Amino acid sequence: MDISKVKLVVSDMDGTLLNPKGEVSNRFFELFNALKKQDIHFVAASGRQHQSILHKLDAIKQDISIIAENGGVMQHDNKTDILLRLSSDAVLEAVKVLRTIKDTYIVLCGKKAAYIETNDEAFISKFSEYYTSYEVVKDLTKVNDDDFLKIAVYHFESSETYILPAMEYLQDQMKIIVSGQNWLDISHIDANKGYALTRLQKTLGISEEETMVFGDYNNDLEMLELAHFSYAMANAHPNVKKVARYETKSNAEEGVEAVLEQLVNRL
Repeated sequence: MDISKVKLVVSDMDGTLLNPKGEVSNRFFELFNALKKQDIHFVAASGRQHQSILHKLDAIKQDISIIAENGGVMQHDNKTDILLRLSSDAVLEAVKVLRTIKDTYIVLCGKKAAYIETNDEAFISKFSEYYTSYEVVKDLTKVNDDDFLKIAVYHFESSETYILPAMEYLQDQMKIIVSGQNWLDISHIDANKGYALTRLQKTLGISEEETMVFGDYNNDLEMLELAHFSYAMANAHPNVKKVARYETKSNAEEGVEAVLEQLVNRL
C-alpha cells in the first residue's frame, strides 16, 4: 500500500477520532502539526453541530476544514456555508411522526442553535455532549427564525431498532440514516458527508487517489467511497467494514492516530 500521494485526510468524530470519553488525544494534535508541515489538509466530518466540532478542535480550528450536520454545513478557509436545508414542510412531517414513537427525543438542528422540546435531564446530559449551542422550546414546529439543517433523533437503547422502522416510508423524501447506536439523522434528500467532501475535493483539486478517510457508522459510507485510502474502525458498523478498503484499530486504541503515524513517516 503506497500512501505517499495522500494530500487530504478526512475523519469522522464520534466513534472514530474521539475516544470513548469523547476526547481528542494529544497524540492527534502532535500528528496534525506533522501533517500540516507536509501540506496535508485535515477535515473533520461529523453529524455533530458545527459549534460542537469547533469546541473539540479549538486549538486547530483556523487550519482545518469542517463538514458538520452530515454535510449540511461546510467550513473551509474560515468561511462557513450552508449547503443543504430541510424545508419547513419536511420538518413538520418528520416531527409529527417522531412524536408518536415511544421514548424518542427529537433535536431540530439549526444554523444558530439546536432546539429540543424536553427537560428530561438524562437526555440533556447525553445531548449536550454533541450540541454546545441549544435552546429548550415548547414546540419544535413553532421555531422559524433559523435555517434547519437536520433533525437528530435519540433513543436510549437503539435508533436502528426503535426509530428507523417508523421513518422508512419517508426515505424517498428525506435522507434518513442511522448515525450511531442511539442516533438517527434526518436531512435533505441529497445531504451526506460525501456531498460536501466532493465539493471540497474539487475546490482543493484533490483526487480520490490522494484522499484518506476514516469512519465508523452508516453516515460515513458516502465519504468512504470517495477515498482510495478508506478506513473502517475496528468498532465500525458491519456496513462500513464492507465499504472500506482497509481497517484500523478502534477509537479506544487510537486507530486514526496509528494510521496517521504511518502517513507522516512515509518519507
